[in-house]
Amino acid sequence: MALVLVVNAGSSSIKAAVFDGGLFETLRIEAQGIGQTGALRVGKAPPKPLALPDHRTAFTAILAGLRDAGIASADLSAAAHRVVHGGPDLAKTTEVTPAVRAAIAAAVPLAPLHNPHHLSAIDALTALMPELPQFAAFDTGFHRTNPAVARRYALPERPATADLRRYGFHGISYESLVRNFTAQTGAPLPDRLLALHLGNGASLCAIHEGQSMATTMGFSPLGGLTMGTRAGEIDAGAVLHLVGDLGLEATQRLLHHESGLLGLSGQTADMRKLAESDCESARFAREHFCYWITRQAGSMIAAMGGVDGIAFTGGIGENDSEVREKVLANLRWAGNIPLWVLPAAEEKHIARQALALLKAPAPS
Repeated sequence: MALVLVVNAGSSSIKAAVFDGGLFETLRIEAQGIGQTGALRVGKAPPKPLALPDHRTAFTAILAGLRDAGIASADLSAAAHRVVHGGPDLAKTTEVTPAVRAAIAAAVPLAPLHNPHHLSAIDALTALMPELPQFAAFDTGFHRTNPAVARRYALPERPATADLRRYGFHGISYESLVRNFTAQTGAPLPDRLLALHLGNGASLCAIHEGQSMATTMGFSPLGGLTMGTRAGEIDAGAVLHLVGDLGLEATQRLLHHESGLLGLSGQTADMRKLAESDCESARFAREHFCYWITRQAGSMIAAMGGVDGIAFTGGIGENDSEVREKVLANLRWAGNIPLWVLPAAEEKHIARQALALLKAPAPS
């Protein structure tokens, strides 16, 4: 039976899961602390300390961990990578060829915090298992159906602005939600669905007849809602002001890693810990999170011309009932809207697409 290794590579970790041909998850494995004090976690066992200076070493450890768990490298039929940014051209899940790798690399300036690490993972596996087919699924792909007026910024057409557009992200999550909606809920997919992917990264998507019409993230995963450590919505003039005062690198660090729930609370980016805190700043951070969800939900509803259902997914969306209740209370003006809570299934969706491509006939 075919086994697919689904890979989500970041700067300091590689999270991976093995799925069989029936899309059953057989094992989860994670290399942590790459380039730092490393560790390998196999299944639910405690992490074991291990020197992991780079992604190639981490993949060597992952393959060894799979072997120890009874999964030989030869048992793998493919690896499938979550890639945050497909740039202007890559949308559908596809096999990684030299041309596709070059396109992912060309999108590095659009996702400098993500795509380099995806490439490191692809290259590491290529070096270790050169015959293993690799596939890439793109978080930006689902939003290619947004109309031009939703995607384009009001900028002049110049070489410097050619790639500046609202790409949108979390597309794998939304695409999976659409595909599995009826099977998971027993209900038909609403014509106008407001989908909320709420986690450390958070966004909304207006899904009309199964297609993305608008989404809150834009040029980068930094835009839109208040998030764990990301600022979300902020005036470009404020960003220019920060760059002038702090410099580019410090501003990037502030907006990506020191803002959001962490910046507002001064404590943590963890919504569970904020919910347990009696501190006023913690309560304000949660209120800010819900306020901007409901404020931008109005924009998504307008893009669809109404709403027929709401679906929550992601770690916060699935598990924080207080956030769901607050958002729904703030949306009472939209009427009595059917509600669903669906578990995120991005990895399973990536595995499904990779298996379908493995079975597809070769082009003539």
